Amino acid sequence: MVKSSVFAGLHRNIFAGFVVSLIALPLALGLAVASGFPMVAGIVTAVVGGVLVSVFGGSHVTITGPGYGLVVVLLSAVAVLGEGDMQAGYLYALSAVVFSGGLLLIFGFLRFGALSDFFPASAIQGMLSAIGVTLLVKQFYVMLGDMKTKGTVLELLAGIPDLIKSLSFASPGQLYAVSIGVISLLIMFFYSKITNRVFRLIPAPMWVILLALGFDVYFAVLGGENPINNKLLISLPNDMLTSVPSPDFSKWKEPVFWGIVLSVTLVSSIESLLSIKAVDKLDPEKRRSNINKDMRALGIATIVSGFLGGMNVGTVISRSSVNVNNQATNRSSNFFHALFLLSFVIVFQDQLGKIPFTALAAILVYTGYKLTAPAIFVRMYQIGKEQLFIFLTTLIVTLITDLISGILIGLLATFVVHVVLNKAFWLFSRNLLKPNVLMYKESETQSYYVGVIHFCTFLNFYKLKSKLDKVPQSEKVVIDFSLCSFVDHTVQESLHSYEELFLRKGGVVEIIGLDVHQTDSSHPFAVRTLRPMQNLRVFGGGKTRRQQQLEALAEQKGWSYKASPKFQKHLLRDHLGYETTAVERVYNKLSNTSKGISLFDVKYSEGVFIAKESIQTTLLCVRLKNPAPVFSFDREMLIEKLSHLAGFHDIDFPEYPAFSDDFYVRGNNPEKVHLFFTPELISFFSAYGFYHIMCNGKELVVRQFLRPATPAEATAMIEFGLSLKKKIDE
Repeated sequence: MVKSSVFAGLHRNIFAGFVVSLIALPLALGLAVASGFPMVAGIVTAVVGGVLVSVFGGSHVTITGPGYGLVVVLLSAVAVLGEGDMQAGYLYALSAVVFSGGLLLIFGFLRFGALSDFFPASAIQGMLSAIGVTLLVKQFYVMLGDMKTKGTVLELLAGIPDLIKSLSFASPGQLYAVSIGVISLLIMFFYSKITNRVFRLIPAPMWVILLALGFDVYFAVLGGENPINNKLLISLPNDMLTSVPSPDFSKWKEPVFWGIVLSVTLVSSIESLLSIKAVDKLDPEKRRSNINKDMRALGIATIVSGFLGGMNVGTVISRSSVNVNNQATNRSSNFFHALFLLSFVIVFQDQLGKIPFTALAAILVYTGYKLTAPAIFVRMYQIGKEQLFIFLTTLIVTLITDLISGILIGLLATFVVHVVLNKAFWLFSRNLLKPNVLMYKESETQSYYVGVIHFCTFLNFYKLKSKLDKVPQSEKVVIDFSLCSFVDHTVQESLHSYEELFLRKGGVVEIIGLDVHQTDSSHPFAVRTLRPMQNLRVFGGGKTRRQQQLEALAEQKGWSYKASPKFQKHLLRDHLGYETTAVERVYNKLSNTSKGISLFDVKYSEGVFIAKESIQTTLLCVRLKNPAPVFSFDREMLIEKLSHLAGFHDIDFPEYPAFSDDFYVRGNNPEKVHLFFTPELISFFSAYGFYHIMCNGKELVVRQFLRPATPAEATAMIEFGLSLKKKIDE
């Protein structure tokens, strides 16, 4: 596939860059102020990131600039390093930004992009929600005109009633600023509800800017001055293009400095990695970003940004989404967004100075709300009680301590929950370093089969991911968890992303083998374990997507479906070659009584003690109208050919030498078998030769693989059974 040229779709990328710049302008200004940096630092970050990452990056349609997650750590860095002196703290923080960029650059060369797979989804969500709570609470004070209040999140929450009461003593200028802030917040909340096409041509954040500027124009028309105090208005330096602050590296030997560097690097890298992976899903061309190359580019951009007075450069999902929605095709849109931003600041510098901080704070309050909306808590609970526990643990610890402690405790909480759910520490301790993924291409269907054993969680998902990344996205992949004792939420969510990715590229990802696992939720991404979970059951357990598809298949055909039919211990005992088989479970049974056909999953075992082997597969049972000989039918492979040396001979059909060479037929009465295999039936079997068939004289049992069938394969088996029954009963 030929890569898109930088100039391909140039007009689209220019337009997308322009639209993104309208959103990025107020956000860049607001995020800089919220981080304790000068307002121009946000513009510097966005411009440097847009230019350098578009040149050196490995992603395609992402937008870079200051990120939401860094607000908390950078503000803390300024306060801690400056020891009360915000200007000194800013210069110290710049040196931390430079070192952070250096670490990102090193991480990129060491190919640490894969680390994004080691973070549990619920813990990441908890960290993001903690950032959202902090952003919401602190910017709420700014939105109401309080620029100086400091304290922890809990202290600020407790002080909100007093903050609102203090407005009764506020000056008219502050009340005007607060009114703009409140109206701006309403615009952000209700923008999506407005369907007017003209109104929606302008993004919500830009409407906030226009509102603030309109307020100033109103007083100018009346011949008066803007009543809002200058302390509540944006202030941009006149020499911002020539006056570049110098980072202060004098604290580089102090442990607290390196703690801040690590915090900044961790948050910046996590936010960027998650955003890059999310944007790849949105890319219409479904290209995969080179994450390690992008980390190197972000590192270079962050170093330059720090030396120019800016913040960490990160990939931002919200602006990237807008970029994709406006039909951007390559990295040039990021470059144009940076140019538009720079031109806005140069051309409209006087106008920007008339925007109150309260308007920018309203945008950030809304952003914080989106990161910690009640719907997120509900979704965590729906996925499972244990996921809500991990989420809340990470959120609370992050709020009480810091982001690094929060994510580390989140990792620990996730592992402890997994041990508790499985009641077995040894499952993880013994098998963590063992190979647990096998992949090969099935000769019958040309599908890639991926079998997973032991367990699959955030701890070892990289093993499965490395296999899936080698498969062309236009192919079919079957992932079998039949022999896997535990699959966590992070893996399920990640595999869903692969399903969407392959589907859009013309391929298919089918997940099988989870139907017998226990779960405490009806959510499709809930953890699944072979250990009983009755004590945690909330919703009664949910069907897997495969079960839902099988149930829909039964409904479509007018058949009955039972997820757990009556136990049939001797189901296979009277079939040739299965006399010693012990059936452990029958499940997912689709049946049509009138036609005498049923399809079901079965788990059975063969052998005993150390030779015991458990098998899960899908069988099709066809009731015959007339008696038939006892026989088995299969494709003749090497083992069948070698069985001739041991005295075992199949039944040949001399008049059909090709059929005799390709298929192995065994039966107790060769003469009856010859009569049963009519020319029409031989022709039919030749067309569908990859099925294994057993007949006990009354019914046929058909199998395709020694694994559960995918819904598509189950459909094909049913059609095969209907056609076969029609041929035999004629």
